Amino acid sequence: MHISRATFSWPFFLLTLTTACALSVIANAEAADTEDYSAHLQATLNWQKHPGFSAAYTGPNSLLTNAEEMYTFSTTAFLGLRPWQGGELYYNPEIAEGVPFSTNLVGLGGYTNGEITRAGGTTPILYRQRLFLRQTWNNGGGSETLEAGLNQLAGSQDKNRIVLTAGNFSTLDVFDPNSYAKDPRTQFMNWGNWTYAAFDYAADARGFGWGVAAEWYQGSWAVRVARMTGPTEPNLLPVDFALDVHYGDQLEVEHAHTLFARPGKLRVLAWHNRAKLATFNDALIWLKANPGNYTGPDALYAARHTEQDKYGVGFNVEQELSDNLGFFLRVMQADGRTETHAFTEVDGSFSTGLSFKGSAWGRGEDTFGIGLSENTISSERKRFLQAGGISFFIGDSALHYRPEQIFESYYSLQLHKFTWLTPDYQFITNPAYNADRGPIHVFAVRLHAEF
Repeated sequence: MHISRATFSWPFFLLTLTTACALSVIANAEAADTEDYSAHLQATLNWQKHPGFSAAYTGPNSLLTNAEEMYTFSTTAFLGLRPWQGGELYYNPEIAEGVPFSTNLVGLGGYTNGEITRAGGTTPILYRQRLFLRQTWNNGGGSETLEAGLNQLAGSQDKNRIVLTAGNFSTLDVFDPNSYAKDPRTQFMNWGNWTYAAFDYAADARGFGWGVAAEWYQGSWAVRVARMTGPTEPNLLPVDFALDVHYGDQLEVEHAHTLFARPGKLRVLAWHNRAKLATFNDALIWLKANPGNYTGPDALYAARHTEQDKYGVGFNVEQELSDNLGFFLRVMQADGRTETHAFTEVDGSFSTGLSFKGSAWGRGEDTFGIGLSENTISSERKRFLQAGGISFFIGDSALHYRPEQIFESYYSLQLHKFTWLTPDYQFITNPAYNADRGPIHVFAVRLHAEF
């Protein structure tokens, strides 16, 4: 697949930037310490290419071996209102378009573009991304300033507080708030670097859901809990609102510390999903009883007949090493008995890296990042794939198992106050856990504007 210049709607992109500039002038005409309303906008274009690579064989859900290009484009409005003291109401309409590698979102555990789940072809699609209420109850401990930002009204809050978020949002809006590796629009692009790849958090196909999250902050400690909707069927868009039957629960405990006079944070995250899912053992039994050539996850569909529990535990570190250098590390293990619910095909994940501020070389708004990640799968998933099984995102018809390993490096260059240009490089060995395929080089350029 080759994406020509005509495929991407450049007039629409330029119109978005023009609108964003106008919105920025209106919304920021007079800076205020405390905002009662706000309007911001982001636009991100991410173009990627991988040259051809070698493979002993290719299956229905393999990344194609010929050279390919892909892109995503998104633009989001962040509209905020303070209806009463402590209350904040946010609405985020978004327009997205894009085409992944190999026509479909297949062939990798750690995908190379964090925005690809929102891409639905070359026609821009408007949808509601978020609509939620955030209520904060302050409880002393000193005050801290909140700067105006995306889904954040300028103001202040107590260090000790309780925060309740309810409505349509993403689990990742509340959980896993790592400073150095979190946002695929501004930092690392690969899925394994902006959250735990093994975190099969409940969400629709775009990564959002409905639910309630509560946060408690007291001194150096924070505790977060949430229940969120999952999809009615794994990896699809409609969500299941029967939160007493099917759901995703999260619990995260965070502790802030000082190490050698430098701030850092440690987090432990546990999650539990309840949904109608196929186990890999049941799918393997079906596969053996129905021999043949399958072009999709037929065995998983056939084995998806009972409610299953899926769970995992992760550990997260972020640590400032100097004024211009930060370190991050994430590790998570999921049980791996069942098919992927809502995220990606990973049962164990590890990622670590460094983030350098450009102020070290006189470019204060630039960032240079390097990261390493490794993804693994369970023995049950491995046996299913080795038998020729096809799951939702991966399936090479056979499997010579090795952990999937990814190196990523990026440089975010500020062009002017509101715009950044980011070249990115990813080197992937054993794509989709298969030593008979790859390695793969992925080159990317991202243009991001934020007002």
